[in-house]
Amino acid sequence: LELLPHREDLISELSESYVTLLLCYFSSDNTMRSSLPWVATVLLVTAYSTFAKPVSNSNPVKLDQKIVDKIRSYQDVADKIIDYSLNGPGQNQSYDRLAVFTDAFGSRLSGSRNLENAIDYMLDVLDRDGLDNVHGEAANVTHWKRNKEYARLIEPRDYEIAISGLGSSVGTPEDGILADAMVVRSFDELDKRSSEVPGKIVIFNQDFISYETSAVYRVIGASNAAVYGAVATLIRSVTPFSIHSPHTGIQFYKNGVPKIPTACITVEDAEMFDRMESRGTRIRIHLYMGAENLNQTVSRNTVAEVKGSVHPEQVVLVSGHLDSWDVGQGAMDDGGGAFISWQALTIVKQLGLKPKRTLRLVMWSDEEAGGDGSRAYYEAHKADAGNYSILFESDEGVFTPYGIQFTGSAKAKAVMQEIGKLLTSINSSVVYDNGAGTDVNWWLPQKVPIGSLANHNERYFWFHHSDGDTMTVLDPIEMNLCSAVWAVYAYVLADMDDLLPRS
Repeated sequence: LELLPHREDLISELSESYVTLLLCYFSSDNTMRSSLPWVATVLLVTAYSTFAKPVSNSNPVKLDQKIVDKIRSYQDVADKIIDYSLNGPGQNQSYDRLAVFTDAFGSRLSGSRNLENAIDYMLDVLDRDGLDNVHGEAANVTHWKRNKEYARLIEPRDYEIAISGLGSSVGTPEDGILADAMVVRSFDELDKRSSEVPGKIVIFNQDFISYETSAVYRVIGASNAAVYGAVATLIRSVTPFSIHSPHTGIQFYKNGVPKIPTACITVEDAEMFDRMESRGTRIRIHLYMGAENLNQTVSRNTVAEVKGSVHPEQVVLVSGHLDSWDVGQGAMDDGGGAFISWQALTIVKQLGLKPKRTLRLVMWSDEEAGGDGSRAYYEAHKADAGNYSILFESDEGVFTPYGIQFTGSAKAKAVMQEIGKLLTSINSSVVYDNGAGTDVNWWLPQKVPIGSLANHNERYFWFHHSDGDTMTVLDPIEMNLCSAVWAVYAYVLADMDDLLPRS
């Protein structure tokens, strides 16, 4: 499990093999028993040596030897990038830059003045960093304001409930909502108990299965309950671990369904209300939310480049989003992704490397509220899709990296796997499928390759969209490694003779 992260298929096969070995062990004589531990060891070593390396054998495409040799010729440059990031002037640079930024601006909600101030700052420091073509590109973005909010348990006892209103939620009336509450654990239970819903606050206490599975309750829980007459919803925070901290996030209303206020509550409180209801205890809550949905406002995507020396019109894009929710500092989500992307360009620039095609940084606006910033960029640039070799986005943490995720043609994946081998020294050589990101997925219909950072982000959702998303979550050494991975892939792809092949 330690050596083979995220290889559930292999772990399952290994587990079955070990069970077989154990059965043999307990049903064999002493001579046979003495040899079985060695068989087990050989099994593990063989599996590790086969599967913990880049998964090039899983791709049936064989690259032309000239391409392989060309990629391997970048090993010295890759080593210089790694050394510069881990031991040279680039050491801790992305972390220190991000610390200054987040301490100065804190959270950066889409549509807010604070986000625009942060963008002004970034345009200034990117220009002073010596990067090319530094500018902002306008985008109409969501403008939602949380304002004052609180919730209080009235019965069976007086208790202040920690809440965090969900993005795009409407507010309550001025005097709030005072109502009995009911608890459900699933949409199926909500449907079965629909006759109990009218006039109540519905509390969802869904299990955390995975973020993708459990976040559905946050995203559409309000509308699903409103159909049956609920006056508000309180959603268990979408996290596998809690220390009584609510986690916010976006939610959407369905057309033709009444819009009711909705907020997330802590895991601890959701479970407490569930226990209360199971005992037949009346739950009565007073909820107040001053949330407002305002007209869209103009923001900017932040752009900087290292201009290509041969094909400046062709682009390798690295990115993260600059906006965040209005809780915590937005350090992990997604200051880290944005700043390792900046660091990739800084490394290339400071090492004096001159890639053939343009290396472009984009720090997106409005990712959290739905992606209107990146959609505006796509609409403005989609006519040039044929000139984009790949778009990278880092938006799932900048913890210890082990490679990338990739979406593209089989031949392009083979190229990525060869580049990954340049990163073997820092154990970041694996190429998995399913590269994706809210801000880059717009380009998928045009078959533009997509890459995202694969890192040990098992604790990501502990802090995600909460007050816990601060610089304390991040580690400078891990960010050095992530910056190196990002810079190696970005530079090599920008300097190769050809764009990545498409389907």
